[in-house]
Amino acid sequence: MENHNISSTPNSTAVENHNISSTPNTQHPAPSTQHPTPNFYWDAFKTFFKIGAFTLGGGYAMLSIIQNEVVDKKKWIPKEQFIDLVAVAQSCPGVFAANISIFVGYKMRKTPGALCTCLGAILPSFLIILCIALFFHQFMNLSWVAAMFRGIRPAVVALIAAPTFTLAKSAHISLSNCWIPIVTALLIWKLGVNPVYIIIAAGLGGYLYGKFIKPTE
Repeated sequence: MENHNISSTPNSTAVENHNISSTPNTQHPAPSTQHPTPNFYWDAFKTFFKIGAFTLGGGYAMLSIIQNEVVDKKKWIPKEQFIDLVAVAQSCPGVFAANISIFVGYKMRKTPGALCTCLGAILPSFLIILCIALFFHQFMNLSWVAAMFRGIRPAVVALIAAPTFTLAKSAHISLSNCWIPIVTALLIWKLGVNPVYIIIAAGLGGYLYGKFIKPTE
């Protein structure tokens, strides 16, 4: 009788396992955040398109606008890294504006980001130059066009000069090392030294200083 009672007792363990297995799984894996959102690419394209469309005077005139958009507003690049990107863009062959836009885009989203920022930076210039080339003969003798560009030139000088002071402050230029940018400017301006050689010499000098002189101070 005791064996019969034991055999007739329902298997509580099996019922428990069945209940556990039939319980729906309410835990879902967390969504991945590794993939960049498409909004960034559109935002990067618009930002550099605006920079390219409203910058006159070449790539150096873009510095203040790029710094204001990329460093101050968007917070995509720290100010210290932006100075390094400017130095690398200057030492590389090609158009300065395209170089720095590629570096910023690649820093943010690798190759797709570089394509978006570069396309945004160069597309306005391409479209404007194309229109000027098509209708140049109609504008070349207009006095108001020449007067407009005479008024723009001083503003371009200010656009180039303004980021110089900001970059100097970020690069920790002081009375002890202010001779470096002064001598560099004179070498480029008076002697026509290639800026690439200046950057290479400055990098080599900084390496030697950090390795042999600074540890002894």
